[in-house]
Amino acid sequence: MHRSLLSRFGLLICASVLLIWSLGPVYWALVTSFTAPTDLVSASPHFFPPHVTFEHYRELLGATSSFQGSAVQSVWPQFSRALVNSLVTSLLATFVTVALAAVGAYAFVRLKFPGRNVIFVLVVASLAIPAYTVMIPLYRLMVSLKLIDTYFGVTMIYVSAFLPLALWLMRSVYQSLPLSLEEAAWMDGAGRTYTLFRIVLPLAAPGLIASAILTFLSAWGQFMIPLVFSPTLATKPLTVLIPEFVSRNYVDYGLMNAAGILAIIPPIIVVLFLNRYLVQGLMAGSGK
Repeated sequence: MHRSLLSRFGLLICASVLLIWSLGPVYWALVTSFTAPTDLVSASPHFFPPHVTFEHYRELLGATSSFQGSAVQSVWPQFSRALVNSLVTSLLATFVTVALAAVGAYAFVRLKFPGRNVIFVLVVASLAIPAYTVMIPLYRLMVSLKLIDTYFGVTMIYVSAFLPLALWLMRSVYQSLPLSLEEAAWMDGAGRTYTLFRIVLPLAAPGLIASAILTFLSAWGQFMIPLVFSPTLATKPLTVLIPEFVSRNYVDYGLMNAAGILAIIPPIIVVLFLNRYLVQGLMAGSGK
């Protein structure tokens, strides 16, 4: 009994440390976003805003605020544009990646062609290549194709980066599905394409959703790729715009944290509503 209580207490301590480690920065950003600029520069830290203010959110979402007696223009035009850019590139990358993974992984599992396993291993092995090693040649390629600062160019880079993981996940899902269902459909005269889209893909829905979640979250949180390939506000996402809320003589920590809090809302919504599909998709094929 004594050892059982100690083990439970140890698990409670570990869980508490992990929770604080994970949610502590989010809480600190939330507190900072509601703290007045004068309180942000005080000598002692505040774990709760001494004077709650919505000034940073007003400046971010369209209102004009003031700082040290001078008017501060709203950054809503830049923030809204960057928000649209993040949504467009993340959703496009998710759609293209999942579509290619759904068809490509099925080919790796059900079709027999020379070098099938070797090609798949090489594709998945590309996950181990650091992004910075291919940044310069990829930049020169994108410049020659005139795809710098375009939705299409950024989306294709995301797809090339996230497709191997989605292929690996969907391959595991297809391997866990019984072949007898497809064989029964073939005996009834159904073609392979009909079987894939009407029978296999509905059964593989958890894997597809899991691939979509992982791709969306990865694309939404990208910084280095858009920093290089999205130099202007035409395609610049929130992850690149938010660090730019820094002037020569002043760092607007409140505005940066308010923008960060708003920027994490879409990923939180995706995880909260689709978390069970993510778990099912990641567990697919584990019992094979």
